[in-house]
Amino acid sequence: MGSQTLTKGIERAPHRSLLKALGLTDEEMNRPFIGIATAKSTVVPGHMHLDQIVNAVKRGISLAGGVPFEFGVIGVCDGLAMGHRGMSYSLPSRELIADSVEIMASAHDFDALVLVPNCDKIIPGMLMAMCRVNIPSIVISGGPMLAGSFREEAVDLSTVFEAVGKVSAGKMSETELAKLEDLACPTCGSCSGMFTANSMNCLTEALGVALPGNGTIPAVASARLRLATKTGMQAVELGKSSLKPRDILTKEAFLNALALDMALGCSTNTALHLPAIAKEAGIDISLADIDKMSRQTPQICYLRPAGDYHMEDLDLAGGVPAVFQVLADAGLINTEIKTVSGTVRERLSPPKNNEIIRSTNNPYRPEGGIAALWGNLAPEGAAVKQGAVAPEMMKHKGPARVFNSEEEAVDAIMQGEIVAGDVLVIRYEGPKGGPGMREMLSPTSALSGMGLDKSVALITDGRFSGATRGAAIGHVSPEAALDGPISLVAEGDEIIIDIPNRSLELNVSEKELNKRKSNLIKPQKELKGYLKRYAEKVSSAAEGARLID
Repeated sequence: MGSQTLTKGIERAPHRSLLKALGLTDEEMNRPFIGIATAKSTVVPGHMHLDQIVNAVKRGISLAGGVPFEFGVIGVCDGLAMGHRGMSYSLPSRELIADSVEIMASAHDFDALVLVPNCDKIIPGMLMAMCRVNIPSIVISGGPMLAGSFREEAVDLSTVFEAVGKVSAGKMSETELAKLEDLACPTCGSCSGMFTANSMNCLTEALGVALPGNGTIPAVASARLRLATKTGMQAVELGKSSLKPRDILTKEAFLNALALDMALGCSTNTALHLPAIAKEAGIDISLADIDKMSRQTPQICYLRPAGDYHMEDLDLAGGVPAVFQVLADAGLINTEIKTVSGTVRERLSPPKNNEIIRSTNNPYRPEGGIAALWGNLAPEGAAVKQGAVAPEMMKHKGPARVFNSEEEAVDAIMQGEIVAGDVLVIRYEGPKGGPGMREMLSPTSALSGMGLDKSVALITDGRFSGATRGAAIGHVSPEAALDGPISLVAEGDEIIIDIPNRSLELNVSEKELNKRKSNLIKPQKELKGYLKRYAEKVSSAAEGARLID
């Protein structure tokens, strides 16, 4: 296996001829061939600079005696796709990314892979492919965007989404909104809070498949380019070794990643992506595993959207190595397992700021950032970013306000039809029903902007952006399209939310629910192309919304 299948023997003369058409020399035929999968595009702010990252990776590969080969993958910008049909394609793109990397890496028999993602779906898609192909691999992301500044306060993309609600509520003028939109996203990179992209990039460090700093060094920092060069060099070393992704991505590595997830207060999308990646590695990670880790791991960082700190602050405080040091001191992670560069223990370093990274004895919250809920409304489970829920909303009961699409719900919010105490139910937005399990940042941000995030809950079989805050409960499974109980909720039904006790209940008798089920009429959606194929094969959100063979 490896590049020698292309370069050795007289029968490979045609292959060498094609390689020479690329400009390769006879000397290079004897060096490790390193594939570079990049999501570079001029569509996504997080990807617009990845050519610089790739060039640094290539330099590192060449310095270490390897030969770099670059190829591209698609990437959806969730922010640009938000709030319209484009978001239906975001989660499904994860599977296409995984497939395309698998195809390119397998068809060309590289000795090692460097994966260069930066945004949600691209990172987990590449990691899924890494597990499938199982050749020496390493990740280097494009890094996070810097925070913007408006009215002497740090701002980001979620600030703009919430400002839309403020304008509708008369709390901000359209002129002020226009100024904010100029300032909120000041650089390239993945959006600057602990949103999904940055959550996943930090988790690559915890999983051991990236060098320290990958999750937090800003996109515009020269240190990011140096890290990319070192990543290229390390890829060559990995190519010469027998260390493969499945040697690193053990159950213990995924448990380490879950511990970091809880400590940082990561996006609920990690509850979709980590189980899907683990499955490709032959490991089962369930909502129960996620919730168990949440109960034993305190949240020691409080970044946007919940808190006031951004990724650049976490980086200055020591980044993932410092958070891992705190978790290691508390016995919450395994420090002896392998990474692409030594063991976890060799990566630890003490925090440089004890407010941005607190001790486990002085956490922001005694439990982790994500909780899983179960009950008659979510028999297979649901997920909530409890680290971004106001204390007064950890327990809530109220009347259901039922909508069969995100658009209907947003219209009701913007028209002032949602009032304190309500529980919004947005259904038929799950993996099959959406299809594609759209993110609900528009309604949650509108609620926050209108000052309702501490008095109104939102429940959906869709999902939420990592930039969401408030009592936003997603991934409700089974979804409405699969006749889950969420499909039976009627306007005015009482819903009881109890996050501390992990409960999500619909206060309606089983007899009444059975009656409703017999009279249920589902909304019909005309699907075609990739979304039709995706909807036919996608699994439950509780199983990571993977495609079922």
